[in-house]
Amino acid sequence: MLAGEPYRSDSSELVDAHRRAMRLLGEYNRTSPDATADRNRILGEMLGSFGADSTVRPPFLCDYGTHLHIGVGTFVNFGLVALDAAPIVIGDDVQIGPNVQLLTPTHPIDPEQRRAKWEGAEPITVGDNVWLGGGVIVLPGVRVGENSVVGAGAVVTKDVPAGVVAVGNPCRVIRRL
Repeated sequence: MLAGEPYRSDSSELVDAHRRAMRLLGEYNRTSPDATADRNRILGEMLGSFGADSTVRPPFLCDYGTHLHIGVGTFVNFGLVALDAAPIVIGDDVQIGPNVQLLTPTHPIDPEQRRAKWEGAEPITVGDNVWLGGGVIVLPGVRVGENSVVGAGAVVTKDVPAGVVAVGNPCRVIRRL
């Protein structure tokens, strides 16, 4: 899975990892608004890494958590969905709007492979000081370069260079910063 090879998500190892994440997410998403220490403890246990002075507002959903890395001073608003079948690396000082989706899984075009429940995954990287507006969807294999802004509702299908504003579906650069 992490090496980019096809996998089946119903393997016992992945099912156990997903159940662990669901247990921790349930605990996380039930925390009270003033339970910052509890939230940070849970994220520290669940995620691959969680940077100091970062915030993730519930509700938050992911597949495994262990493949998700959040840098220092990052703010994630309500409703992040991070399907981390492959690594998702979010840099330092990133701003993520509400209802953003970071989607690493891929599925075969071939109907027989799909029927057999095969899937793949490609990593996502969000560089330092990026702002992802509300409702942005980042697809598998995409890198968003540092200091860029991706406008609300954009569907990011290919890499976004550093230091630009990009918007739309499919997402396209509209100006340099």
